[in-house]
Amino acid sequence: MPTPLGERIRERRLKTGLTLEQLADAIGSSKSYMWELENKDVARPSAEKLQAIAQALDTTMDYLLTAEDVTEADASDREFFRKYKGMPDKTKKKLQGMLKLLDEDDE
Repeated sequence: MPTPLGERIRERRLKTGLTLEQLADAIGSSKSYMWELENKDVARPSAEKLQAIAQALDTTMDYLLTAEDVTEADASDREFFRKYKGMPDKTKKKLQGMLKLLDEDDE
């Protein structure tokens, strides 16, 4: 029985048009390991392996790991906010200024 992680990996793999073998090659793993991740209730991959899978599937780790029903856009926003919270105040102020400029363009 697949896990939510396995279901999301399969969904993204099919959406990006990759075969199991192509995804496995892209992350330096075996086709059988990828099949197990997609189809069985196995232990979660390492953070490094999960990051490689997310990059190969053009998504985020947050999206792959979230068990709740969440869109990729929401998961991407969450990941951005986590990164933002860890930024120095100077960088945050720059981003806030950029956002203000972008908001002005929409008016």
